[in-house]
Amino acid sequence: QVQLVESGGGLVQAGGSLRLSCAASGRTFSSYAMGWFRQAPGKERQFVAAIDWVGGNTYSSDSVKGRFTISRDNAKNTLYLQMNSLKLEDTAVYYCAARQRPTYSFTVGDYDYWGQGTQVTVSS
Repeated sequence: QVQLVESGGGLVQAGGSLRLSCAASGRTFSSYAMGWFRQAPGKERQFVAAIDWVGGNTYSSDSVKGRFTISRDNAKNTLYLQMNSLKLEDTAVYYCAARQRPTYSFTVGDYDYWGQGTQVTVSS
């Protein structure tokens, strides 16, 4: 079992920045690939970014590429999402997820554990 707790969400103006954190507890964090997803009201949960278990390989969706950066600190059991140049359309609940594989996936169903989510609201 892995427990995931997100933090760092909030209200920010368009063009601003936020850094989300996801603290993991339970089994060895470093053996899991990790991902960030988001869900806006009335929409399906959407892939944002993912990172492999070592942290050497990352991938971001086209909608956030160049603005968001995923990273992890296995010594601190923590996953991060640095979000810059935020846009109104980035408003959503952001979830971190853990996958019991060394390689990441873009698919919601491939992740085994999920956090409760943290709200990010971008205002004009």
